[in-house]
Amino acid sequence: MVQSATIPATLTREPLYLRGIELYRAGEFFECHEVLEELWTPMRGSHRLFLQALIHFAVAFYHQQRRNPLGAERQLRKALRKLERYLPMYEGVDTATLHREGQACLRRILAGETPAPPRLLLQGFLDS
Repeated sequence: MVQSATIPATLTREPLYLRGIELYRAGEFFECHEVLEELWTPMRGSHRLFLQALIHFAVAFYHQQRRNPLGAERQLRKALRKLERYLPMYEGVDTATLHREGQACLRRILAGETPAPPRLLLQGFLDS
């Protein structure tokens, strides 16, 4: 649990951040959302919107798992919009790849397809 609403210098040492990324990469999108939200809720400052973008990605693909393309589309649009200010890399995440693949997923969802989620690559901390 996050102990305070202070802004950590880096998220890469936050266990909830690392766990959320592991859950996303395992396709456990609902659990990813829950873990990252626990970190996001008390957060203030520059990391807050970034975490919210990651949460939107997780929720988008949770909706897709539940066969709700409209929910997936809406959440993915929010995720992409919020992630734009964190390109090309932020807190170890290759945000350029996440954004590019997220855009491709959105196009496929709009075409009625069910794409694989974009990769969430964490450089230098977890096996990418």
